[in-house]
Amino acid sequence: MVALSELWLPIVLSAVLVFIASSVIHMVLSYHAGDFRAVPKEDDVMAALRGFSIPPGDYMMPKPGSMQDMKSPAFVEKSKRGPVISMTVMPAGHNFMGASLAQWFVYSLAVSLFAAYIASRALDRGAPYLDVSQIASTTAFVGYGLALWQNSIWYKRKWTTTLKSNIDALIYGFLTGGVLGWLWPR
Repeated sequence: MVALSELWLPIVLSAVLVFIASSVIHMVLSYHAGDFRAVPKEDDVMAALRGFSIPPGDYMMPKPGSMQDMKSPAFVEKSKRGPVISMTVMPAGHNFMGASLAQWFVYSLAVSLFAAYIASRALDRGAPYLDVSQIASTTAFVGYGLALWQNSIWYKRKWTTTLKSNIDALIYGFLTGGVLGWLWPR
């Protein structure tokens, strides 16, 4: 086993590389451009919703009060009429980029930490690059990608969006595993 404290440099460096890679993916490459579509008559819809002063949070329409309500004729009819919506309302007028980037970096540190922890429990000092890389890459991929599937399963996010994000997760996993394998204590 390797002490986790010996892996602080590859943990931080892999998080930095993931941060840079994600910036390139989202700012230079365009394959995420179609992940979200504009709502038809966006200005009209926004004006209509603004009047309700919906507080920031996650919402679903129609929203049953209980499992029994899901079987009620009124709920079934609402669902048939539509629209059926799952949405997140964010505070108006705020630029979230700085805070979101900071949270993304902390998240990347957390994924790298867990990848390093699992590799440190499974492998000894001097383990071959490929062994370290395989364990850390797989762990990081799971951390970045697999939980996204729930959004497609339960909230009907497009599978193509989830699959593209899993391609990103694979890249992030390889970067994390590569750095940990490269800087693994000898």
